[in-house]
Amino acid sequence: MHGYSPILAPVVALVAWTLLMQLWMYAVRFREMKRAGISLQGRRGTRGNALEGAIPDEANWKAHNYAHLMEQPTIFYAIALTLAFMNFGGGINYWLAWGYVGLRIIHSLVQATVNVVTWRFLIFTLASLCLLGLTTHAGLKILYDCGIIG
Repeated sequence: MHGYSPILAPVVALVAWTLLMQLWMYAVRFREMKRAGISLQGRRGTRGNALEGAIPDEANWKAHNYAHLMEQPTIFYAIALTLAFMNFGGGINYWLAWGYVGLRIIHSLVQATVNVVTWRFLIFTLASLCLLGLTTHAGLKILYDCGIIG
């Protein structure tokens, strides 16, 4: 038996996935930069978006998704850790967290490969609903514990 909240497992999984996306981004972008004759030697102050239009869009999709994994998932990490601290990270919250992570992985794969915006939007919306569920449960638990609702 472990002494930590079960909701931490999907948190670790999403961090691991984000790191895999980072590696995929580097591998593809460096290959395409080499093909395009773009070198990092002597470059100063260049940002990743400088590669827009310089390498194929398909190569940049991985970077776009990596950036997306730095956005809304930060809210997921915050609410998952909150639920873990509240000792409320099991049951439905555990499954909502895994739903969120699974949907974000699917979103990454869609964006990094075929990048069909309607599919991405649907997957993002479903993931957001999981996040809304987690947030609602945390909020209701706080209100209940404070005696505001009963």
